[in-house]
Amino acid sequence: MQSLKSPTNSPGVSLVILFGLVLLCSFTLQLVALLGYAAIFENVGDLLVAGQNALALGSGNTGFMYTMLATSSISTFLLPPIILQIIERNSAIQYLPMSRNTPTLFFGLAVFFLVAFSPIMNLIGEWNRDMLLPESWNGVESWMRQKEDEMALLTENLVMNDSLSRLALNLLTIAVLPAIAEEFFFRGALQNILGRWIANKHVVIWVTAIIFSAIHVQFFGFLPRMLLGAIFGYMLVLTNNIWIPILAHFVNNATVVFVAFYYSKKGYSYQQLMTDDPYHISLYFVSLIASVAVGWYFYRQSTKLKSKLWNQAG
Repeated sequence: MQSLKSPTNSPGVSLVILFGLVLLCSFTLQLVALLGYAAIFENVGDLLVAGQNALALGSGNTGFMYTMLATSSISTFLLPPIILQIIERNSAIQYLPMSRNTPTLFFGLAVFFLVAFSPIMNLIGEWNRDMLLPESWNGVESWMRQKEDEMALLTENLVMNDSLSRLALNLLTIAVLPAIAEEFFFRGALQNILGRWIANKHVVIWVTAIIFSAIHVQFFGFLPRMLLGAIFGYMLVLTNNIWIPILAHFVNNATVVFVAFYYSKKGYSYQQLMTDDPYHISLYFVSLIASVAVGWYFYRQSTKLKSKLWNQAG
């Protein structure tokens, strides 16, 4: 007898399950990592102090810092959507779509779009960093600047090195794991759940992108990260393949890792890395035109592919 699909959970139930899994996996795996690391290297008390310094201030036990960063990505963003898919495996929902009909062209176009859009993204990032809040919000702005400085210290401690072993660790913890885990969670699970709640796919993509950017708690990089989230969201919608936004996410993060490695080799500082020399205005126009052209071509090829698959199915 052919097995029947089980009734699909409501989006509210799926969302509760997802965030319940986040709490459970984060607490369990990070506790195991903490106790395991303490059993091998240090006592728990010293590790808790070192961990606060490492993760909040960008200093302290480097090995512990990498361990907790990797564990955080896996427990918070990677495992919950995978487990949710297993829980709801008998329904028609595909949280992690991996279409086998995706031409290689789309992987290249995803990378090409990021390259073309890079100058515009840098310009938006510069505007965001120079953002000033009203005087009545001085307390909020000070807190936001403090959080930004703490994250900058952590990032500097991670990426500014000229060791090949540290380069490999950075690629793993900053590029590979976050690209897979965050795309599984935000574009795969969260965007899917919100899409069952909200009919307008554009609203769903942008709401997911806003949440994606906000959860990083980097307010003076909020706008470019939100735009990236939206780009990744559209890539998934157009291709129905989670590996397209994963590749784009990886390329974006890995570029920062490689540039920081190059700067360290040359003896440059993190401040020099973060100080963007403004491009000539003509390059911004070229970037805008190229981005629109690549994006439109991406959309047209996606439409043709979906039409072809629809005709074959019919």
